[in-house]
Amino acid sequence: MTDIRQGPGSLGSDLTPRERWNRTMHYQHVDYVSHLEFGYWNELKEDWMREGHLPASMRGADGVIPDRAVEEFFGVEQFETFNPVLGAFPLRERYEIERTADTVTYRDGLGVLRQDKASGTETIPHFLEFPIRDRATWEAFRDEFLDPNHPLRMLTPAQLAEGEQMSRASRNPVSVWFGSFIGWIRDWVGFQNLAYMSMDDPDLVEEMVAHLSMMVLQLLPPVLERGQFDAAAGWEDICFNSGPILNPRFFATRIMPHMRPVMQLLRQHGIDVIWTDCDGRILQLIPLYMDIGLNCMFPLEVHPGNDPVALKKEYGRDLLIRGGFDKFALWQGREAVLAELKRLEPLVADGGFVPHVDHRAPARVSWDTYCYYIWEKCHLLGWPRESIEAFPAFQTWRP
Repeated sequence: MTDIRQGPGSLGSDLTPRERWNRTMHYQHVDYVSHLEFGYWNELKEDWMREGHLPASMRGADGVIPDRAVEEFFGVEQFETFNPVLGAFPLRERYEIERTADTVTYRDGLGVLRQDKASGTETIPHFLEFPIRDRATWEAFRDEFLDPNHPLRMLTPAQLAEGEQMSRASRNPVSVWFGSFIGWIRDWVGFQNLAYMSMDDPDLVEEMVAHLSMMVLQLLPPVLERGQFDAAAGWEDICFNSGPILNPRFFATRIMPHMRPVMQLLRQHGIDVIWTDCDGRILQLIPLYMDIGLNCMFPLEVHPGNDPVALKKEYGRDLLIRGGFDKFALWQGREAVLAELKRLEPLVADGGFVPHVDHRAPARVSWDTYCYYIWEKCHLLGWPRESIEAFPAFQTWRP
């Protein structure tokens, strides 16, 4: 097996993050492998801020600590984006119905009736009512939120020119967004309701998927024709810990045919690294995704049974992976972190794999353990020691 990590200066001058990403994902030699992550729970960022590890200046005017700011504190390379306006849009104003000491009940911008904890702690909300229940409510929702010709969806010539210039000049890799085909529908219908609807009225579900595909095929070309892209990204989150929320046959016959032309469009514009963000056990969906040209799995959660080592052995270089580092190791301390990294090292050396935490770094991860994880991961990626020591987080921390 060839080790793609050739060391600093091996290819002349150091690669840009964009060059490094493209060479990593195409199994080509690099100076060192891309250093990416997937953000942090708000509770974790607040804990680190309270403990004095993050500078107070990192907090934005809205009170939020941006993931990107924390990532850059750890030297993490970044993606830039140039996107069409997809999804449900424009949204309504949030309407609060009741607030107690413990909960707040409200209708969100899509008309979903939901109840959250009043404390602001991140949890899965309690959903009470969804806007799409049948064909009549689907058609009303479609007409209000999913009109591809709505004037606010149209990027202006200035926006297109700005996106084009950024995407061509960026030293960072640039991705384009292609949205969701069934995950958004799950949010609008409800998980349990979607499961019933897929059996009771599969034609209606497919009609919704087809409409989303049509929107992408209409709104994506003006962006693709102007921009220069290194990856395409979507979002689904349609699996749980034992498999997808719908029967894989439903995906194969009712969903994938509408995803295929979007994947073809992306590839016609030279984009051959395509992922969709999906949590849970995705094993039954991987061959379906790969068949239509979606070839990169992200963030590949390990705990539900997605093993990047086994998957690379099964699918070879046709499969690309972002993620795949078991987040549970961060709770178990340095020894577990090092063992997980060593397990992934052969994949790093081979290429087509960028390891990082398999979701947002969760709450209650100690600063020392996370620093150790970044330190050891970047050494594994082949980064020069002096570059790692220069990360802002490591000005006050050493292993």
